[in-house]
Amino acid sequence: MALPLAGVRILDLTRLLPGPYATLVLADLGADVVKVEDPQGGDWLRWMPPLAGEQSGAFHALNRNKRSLALDLRRPEGVETFLRLAARADAVVESFRPGVLDRLGVGYEALRARAPGLVLCSISGYGQDGPYAGRAGHDLDYCAVSGVLAANGPPDAPRPLGVQVADVAGGAWPAVAGILAALLRRASTGEGAHVDVSMTEGALALLAMPLGMAWARGAPLARGRELLDGGAACYGVYRTRDGRFVALAALEPSFFAAFCEAVGRPELASRQWDEGGAGLRAELEALFAARTRDEWAAFAAAHDACVAPVLEGDEPRADPQLAARGAFVEVDTPWEGRALPAVASPVRLRGEAAPLRAAPRLGEHGEAVLAEAGFSPSEIAALRAAGALGA
Repeated sequence: MALPLAGVRILDLTRLLPGPYATLVLADLGADVVKVEDPQGGDWLRWMPPLAGEQSGAFHALNRNKRSLALDLRRPEGVETFLRLAARADAVVESFRPGVLDRLGVGYEALRARAPGLVLCSISGYGQDGPYAGRAGHDLDYCAVSGVLAANGPPDAPRPLGVQVADVAGGAWPAVAGILAALLRRASTGEGAHVDVSMTEGALALLAMPLGMAWARGAPLARGRELLDGGAACYGVYRTRDGRFVALAALEPSFFAAFCEAVGRPELASRQWDEGGAGLRAELEALFAARTRDEWAAFAAAHDACVAPVLEGDEPRADPQLAARGAFVEVDTPWEGRALPAVASPVRLRGEAAPLRAAPRLGEHGEAVLAEAGFSPSEIAALRAAGALGA
């Protein structure tokens, strides 16, 4: 059975995390994703330590099932080549600052002139317009401006999150949704689109529910005191006897009552929403400190009470639920001399999966990609002689 995006051609100009993760999702669904990289080093993520051997573990994690074309867009021959490729592509994904694509000669108007039905997806920190559009930034900046950073951490100060929320949840996933929506519309109208993804606005969208609650009560969010960030004793993280941690997420009264009954303290159930919650929190801290993390894991297996061990380091790879679901995969990577572990795509069609191909070497598929697009051997040789085609 063909994968859902089989036959969809995507040119990927992105680097680092947000764009490559978006195109990874599309590649795992069957799209033909070609990374178009600068011949002088390619995607910067290739060289970010720690290396898995020849190139970085991070690059391998984000670029399986893709091909690589090393093409210099600073040369006119490279620009014309890219436009020819775009004429037969379905989508182009880029993550330059606004205006860079136009300066290179491959902006939306230039692309649309060659391919009116093309979908261009631009992922940027603040969006394609507005007073911040040209600013430099990274995930932490976008979390800061969106309010996500201020919403995380204890009451005394915000804390950086341990994962790139704006990059992935605020950038990559809106890009995937926007590209697929634009392609779906094109199937019926023939109309292309420019998908404008602001990672700051994508991060802001994660606050939709908390902000709705804050606006309803007429008071701003109070970090560390809200229902889902430590303000409720029945929804938090507790230290165990062995210095590990357990998560309790018994928001519904029925689950909290079940928890209290199972630990032999049924009287605590009536105190679930005590004002301030400090007294109940102290009681729960003492309860959790009486058992080890793994003892609480056994408790979680025996009682339907929204309790889970906090898995650390490489422990998720050994978790029976994640293992049963195939949440981790091994990607045979001959040019590193071994199979590399990776996180599987979270988007699954039951009973279907893309074959796993190793992340590409820089420019590994250049000649094949160009030949498929109708470039003759002499044209390919001329591009290489002009310095526009690398590897």
